[in-house]
Amino acid sequence: MELNRTFFTGLGCGICLGISLFACRKYLGCSKTQKTVKAFASNEEYKLVLVVRADLQMTKGKIAAQCGHASVDAFEKAQKIDPVGLNSWMSVGQTKVAVKTNSLEELKLIEQNARNEGINTSMFVDCGRTQIAPDTITVLGVGPAPRDLVDKVTGHLKLL
Repeated sequence: MELNRTFFTGLGCGICLGISLFACRKYLGCSKTQKTVKAFASNEEYKLVLVVRADLQMTKGKIAAQCGHASVDAFEKAQKIDPVGLNSWMSVGQTKVAVKTNSLEELKLIEQNARNEGINTSMFVDCGRTQIAPDTITVLGVGPAPRDLVDKVTGHLKLL
C-alpha cells in the first residue's frame, strides 16, 4: 500500500506542477511588447541603453537601483521576443550604457522612436517607497538590440 500512496502523491504533484507551469507560460507569453518588437539578426552586436531622468535628481544609489530594475525588465522581455539576439548580447559581455535626459517628455519620445524602430523598451515606474513620488517614471531601457539601431534612437544623449 505504501508504494501506491507514494506513486500517486508523486503523480499528483507532477500534474499540479505541469498545470502551473503551463498557466505561467501562457500568462507570461501574452505581452503587448511581443507584438510590437521584432527579432534581429543574431550576428549583430547588441547593447542595452538605460535612459535616466536627470530632472528627478535621484541619488546615485537610487539611480543604480532603478537601472537594475529596468535592466531586468528588458532582459525578461528579450527572452520572449528575441532569444537569439539576447544570447548574442549575453555572449559578448552584456553591454550596458547609462545616459541622461532632462524631461519626461523626451523620455517618452525616445521610447516611441525606439518602438517605431522595433526595439524592445522597458519603461520603469517607481513605487514611491523612498525618494520618488509613487508612479514616477524614472528610467527607460532601450534594447538589448543591435548597436546601430539603439544608437539611432539614443546616440544624441549624454553619458550619465
